[in-house]
Amino acid sequence: MAGILYLCATPIGNLEDMTPRAQRMLAEADIIAAEDTRHTLQLLNRFNIKGRLVRYDEHSKEKQGAYLLGELMDGKNVALVSDAGFPGIADPGEQLARLAIDAGVQVVPVPGANAALCALIASGLPASPFFFGGFLPKSKKNRREQLEEWQYIPATIILYEAPHRIEQVLKEMLEIWGDRPMAAARELTKLHEEFFRGSISQCLAWLADNKPRGEFCLVVARGARQQPVQQQEQDPLTQVKDLIAQGVDKKTALAQVAKANKLPKRELYNKLISEEEGINI
Repeated sequence: MAGILYLCATPIGNLEDMTPRAQRMLAEADIIAAEDTRHTLQLLNRFNIKGRLVRYDEHSKEKQGAYLLGELMDGKNVALVSDAGFPGIADPGEQLARLAIDAGVQVVPVPGANAALCALIASGLPASPFFFGGFLPKSKKNRREQLEEWQYIPATIILYEAPHRIEQVLKEMLEIWGDRPMAAARELTKLHEEFFRGSISQCLAWLADNKPRGEFCLVVARGARQQPVQQQEQDPLTQVKDLIAQGVDKKTALAQVAKANKLPKRELYNKLISEEEGINI
């Protein structure tokens, strides 16, 4: 009879968020699979848990996935943990879960802390619906393509980002998505937990005065609704006015339409000025 794969959430910062159930599952498991065994060993020692630790990370997931599946098929119970939060969220745990499910092995979630949801509920932005995108691609070209693909998602967007890339990513968001409301969270549940709430451009200004440290969770408001095809075929000035009518600010509407139609923004700006009989934007 096959064993059970337990997906155990671990604290994202504050160790008091380690649930009694997760402690019990780790203590009872035949094998504990971890992204970083040294990091997980510290957690186990904190709760006086003894267990057989094996490494399972992005670099070893192919070989170790086959090994762990074999142990599960032999009747061993495996507890999978990530370095923090839920295994399978923006980490290789999802692949092991899929292997187990495809093999008919029971997969059981053991709930706990999650950075994305913590950031979302404290962001001040609508929590429903939301879209979780994880980490954006490291390549600038691929990242821009991803941002363009997600531009019109009708939901609050949650992303993870590394400190050394966050400013560049926000600049690309500002260019492609426009200046939306957002929140940036870091050190969640830790002593120096910090939230920035404002707009993308304001966040960039804040980062200029506050050196980015630690991984960030970004929560970004949904943008303007994507225009129907028949509206996209309208003349650029009408497109600008339609976006403004939907609540998009004039500067962002001009930038989006100018880019979509490959027009100089100044030319579109001047047309809108004339249309509004000389009223400044």
